[in-house]
Amino acid sequence: MVHRFFLECSWNGGRNSTGVIKTGALESTISIPSEMNGPGEGTNPDEMLLGAAATCFVITYAAMLERANIEKESLTLSSEARVDVTKNVFTFKEILHRPTVILKKQSDQERAKKFAYQAEKSCMISKALAGNVKVVVEPVVQVSN
Repeated sequence: MVHRFFLECSWNGGRNSTGVIKTGALESTISIPSEMNGPGEGTNPDEMLLGAAATCFVITYAAMLERANIEKESLTLSSEARVDVTKNVFTFKEILHRPTVILKKQSDQERAKKFAYQAEKSCMISKALAGNVKVVVEPVVQVSN
């Protein structure tokens, strides 16, 4: 079975212009980020790639915890993208995922940590990035008081 996703985009000018994307429930203005000498309006490809990687990772991680019957109080994620600029060439180098999971039982702590690393390897977006963008997971697994 093949799942299909569609995106529509309109762009109103040259490099430093803006556009609009629409896909599913997502609609956003897009442009080059101000850090890269663009207008910095709406979102940009770097944030969108980071968003795709982060959402895929956290959904995969949550599903793994659920299938393993690991009860959690909370699961949060902080992710960071690192883009290198050398001689005016922009290269998406690395994504760091820092999940924090608060568990109900101490006995689940090691398995929950192991699943964080497995989630990165199982995530469809991480697989698509493999060999091009390094993805690192730095999990924090705690037990509620």
